[in-house]
Amino acid sequence: MARTAIDQLDWLIKFIFTFFFDPLFQGINRILRGRVIIGLIWIFTGGLFGIGWLIDIITMIIHKDITFLA
Repeated sequence: MARTAIDQLDWLIKFIFTFFFDPLFQGINRILRGRVIIGLIWIFTGGLFGIGWLIDIITMIIHKDITFLA
């Protein structure tokens, strides 16, 4: 997995951004990690219509990072 500038942020900051701005924030994060198509889908569908947002919140709490389609 490629390290990005977003990976350098503190966990709490990443969690807050994920909670409030998940489609945009995690979409850009996925694009920076090399998953361009998934990142664009994430941005344009609002985090897979809210389901992906919920999965990102849960994985951020459990793993301290996104793991689903990342």
